[in-house]
Amino acid sequence: MATGHTDPQRRERILDATLDLIAEEGIARVSHRRIATRAGVPLGSMTYHFSGMDPLLREAFGRFTDHIVAVFDARLGAAADRDQARAAVADLVHSLSEESRRDLVLTQELYTLAARQPAYRELTHEWMRRSRVHLEKHFDPETARQLDALIEGLTLHRALAQEPHGRDLTVEAIARITTTDRGTPGTP
Repeated sequence: MATGHTDPQRRERILDATLDLIAEEGIARVSHRRIATRAGVPLGSMTYHFSGMDPLLREAFGRFTDHIVAVFDARLGAAADRDQARAAVADLVHSLSEESRRDLVLTQELYTLAARQPAYRELTHEWMRRSRVHLEKHFDPETARQLDALIEGLTLHRALAQEPHGRDLTVEAIARITTTDRGTPGTP
């Protein structure tokens, strides 16, 4: 392993270790020492790369939100029409609630920070805006906002329920919201 400034992956390992620790143990248990140990870097690297815990957390959560926006893009970007977009939204709800416990926990940890601290609220606001951009390719802005909230709510309910609802309920909820959709220019 390279040492000092010649290790180009050190910063990335620190960010990855931060998100992994938050997902596994919660934000309250995250410390510079634990992150450095997890990332396999000297403790001094933490202050070299980040001026404190807050900038480290903001960048790590920024990376996480980039990942979720990419998931939205991958699902919705392939949709050629509104019906395919509706199916993509259903797929998104079910994949987000079934595939990655890590993503679910990180989302909730970020929301908790955002509820308390304006800097994280700005991060979640930007994340929601970017997610809605993908939805607005297929639905008007009001409908996209409603779908964004529906995705969050149904994902959380499915992930935490002892008996998660099935795809039929998800599809019906999406249909109810998008039935009043006023349309997006150029989208049938």
